[in-house]
Amino acid sequence: MEADLTVSRPLFARGQGPIVAIDAAHNNFHTAEERYAPFAEVLRNDGFRIRSLTAKISPSELAPLQVLVISNALADENVVEWRLPTPSAFTQVEIEAIREWVRLGGALFLIADHMPFPGAMASLASAFGFEFDNSVATAETPRLELFSRANGALLDNEIVRGDVAGAPVTEVRTFVGSSFRAPPAAIPIMRLGSGWTILFPEVWGEISPATPRRPSTEADLRAAALEFGNGRVVVVSEAAAFSAQSTPSGPMGFRAEHASQNKQFLLNVVHWLSRADANAR
Repeated sequence: MEADLTVSRPLFARGQGPIVAIDAAHNNFHTAEERYAPFAEVLRNDGFRIRSLTAKISPSELAPLQVLVISNALADENVVEWRLPTPSAFTQVEIEAIREWVRLGGALFLIADHMPFPGAMASLASAFGFEFDNSVATAETPRLELFSRANGALLDNEIVRGDVAGAPVTEVRTFVGSSFRAPPAAIPIMRLGSGWTILFPEVWGEISPATPRRPSTEADLRAAALEFGNGRVVVVSEAAAFSAQSTPSGPMGFRAEHASQNKQFLLNVVHWLSRADANAR
């Protein structure tokens, strides 16, 4: 099945919307030129201007941007081997620059999949009060990772309702991610709740009865939003939901069954981050 990347009612004329930069400077597994090409094309079709950020992050690189997307960054040490330890993909100087940019009005979309990506992005997330698990979150009974209004895992908030120049979303499907906990001021969007196991393997793909684990709790999230100073942050702990990947186990993201609303969820997130209702023509 081909992915539908069209936008029936673009918010902006093509190339006239806010600037959205997708990080490509930190060994990112998802970039605008590769696995996140569908992500980028959906936003282009909504009128956003898409850039790839290929330089290390600094105030001058951030200044022209409205939204910064960082998905599945890795430190150099983990590019070949997805195993512990997983040092930060970002320097402290970069983290401080991003934090200050958001505080002054920037918007950060932070996406960290299963281990080792949460470990590489944990320091950046913690600058905004989020606690990443360098984990693999698995459902205890075989089922789709479907977060819906019907099953209570997709919560009521501005983004899900599509209040900011969007449309309501009733379900979002994800594809093997991790978990995190949010600061008290955050707005939960997708909650794991009970019925999941949070696994902490030393090496990606190597899970045994001896692998450390814990049961999920109501605090464990798949997505959340945060007002931070004058800016905004959205965190999601699974990346393929916004792709159109094809894998041996089947299609993911926009091409997958039961994921027909993932595209609208992406649009709602970026509308909220960019305050697009105030910027639309």
